[in-house]
Amino acid sequence: MKFKDINLRTEIQFALDEMGYEELSPVQEKTFLAIIEHRDIVVMAETGSGKTGACGIPLIQLVDETVNEIQVLVLVPTRELALQFVAELMSIAQYTNIAPVAVYGGVSMDMQRRKLKQGKHLLVATPGRLIDLLHTGDIDFRNLRTFVLDEADEMLNMGFIEDVEFIMSCILIEHQTLLFSATMPREVDHIIRKYLHDPIRIELNKEQIAPSSLVHQFMYIRSPGARESILKDFLRDRSRYRQVLIFFNSRYKGEQFYKSIRRSIPKSEYLHGGMEQETRTYIFNDFKSGELPILMATDVAGRGLDFSNVSHVINFDFPKTEIVYTHRTGRAGRMGRQGTAISFVTGYDLQTCRAVIEQNGITPQWLGKAPPLSEIRPPHQKRHHTGVGHSGSGRHFVRHGTRRAG
Repeated sequence: MKFKDINLRTEIQFALDEMGYEELSPVQEKTFLAIIEHRDIVVMAETGSGKTGACGIPLIQLVDETVNEIQVLVLVPTRELALQFVAELMSIAQYTNIAPVAVYGGVSMDMQRRKLKQGKHLLVATPGRLIDLLHTGDIDFRNLRTFVLDEADEMLNMGFIEDVEFIMSCILIEHQTLLFSATMPREVDHIIRKYLHDPIRIELNKEQIAPSSLVHQFMYIRSPGARESILKDFLRDRSRYRQVLIFFNSRYKGEQFYKSIRRSIPKSEYLHGGMEQETRTYIFNDFKSGELPILMATDVAGRGLDFSNVSHVINFDFPKTEIVYTHRTGRAGRMGRQGTAISFVTGYDLQTCRAVIEQNGITPQWLGKAPPLSEIRPPHQKRHHTGVGHSGSGRHFVRHGTRRAG
């Protein structure tokens, strides 16, 4: 279906034409009418499926420009997601008088108060800063029509469940609720049952959580210390990737690797949650534009961010859960583009690796000799010795490495 066929406002259609939006993605086709009809919906879809536009376009269509009050509230887990979401809304609404605003921690609250006074039809917020502004009386929900909970699984995984429930309890007026999530853990289901009214449930790629355009490659590393030299060899060969995002489980480990390559491998940066917001935003924008080819990061960059130029995601440290794996690797292979995820697997990661492969419906490609995952019992069962000591060291990484993505 084409956007021109759904009778959008002329100003919105003109903006979409300029943005190069012609065809609705599957998630947009399935949600558009339900949102316009003011139904509660629950959308479970792969990362990179067009969820931001899926709710942003119809909600801007419904906003009343003459009422300068918050009509739509979008709650997201991180500052980067808030900036990304509000940028998308601003692009869609650029030829209207509709004002999208973002509020998040790490910057002056006084500056955000001034923006709210200028215009605030759609508000994108992180939980902490939104609660601060609720307590000071700078915002209210008297005219709220729609509440959007984006990246719901990551929101709750980060420990925001009490904040989310407090915010939802502050919305006293009857309203529509849209919930978007890549996965559906028990805590998300609790929110749905408690706060949503007869929601339409839309599950896309139910058996394939990971993007279908994403190639999943794994490398068993017998000695964890070998990862650094293997990764450095890969990064030095710029012909192997267009843009690469590398994940670490700890800030310290990422810092150590960044220090070891920043002189020998130019145009690389490191992004983590402890940085000043101005620096984080600068690095984020540089990477998003494609100017920066290499970004190392903690999971602050693994939650819903849309980096359209990323060809490769590399898990230097294997993700701690299947959900984290889904969100990290979903930074590549977005919107049907070709992408490659490469994960280093040490002996400590084998059980989690098996769970990731099974629960995400992945067809793995092993670089070098694969460990005997079939002999590893699921994590909830008693652990036995697996005898994985004879696997390869991963030296085939550069020679037999990744398929060049799109």
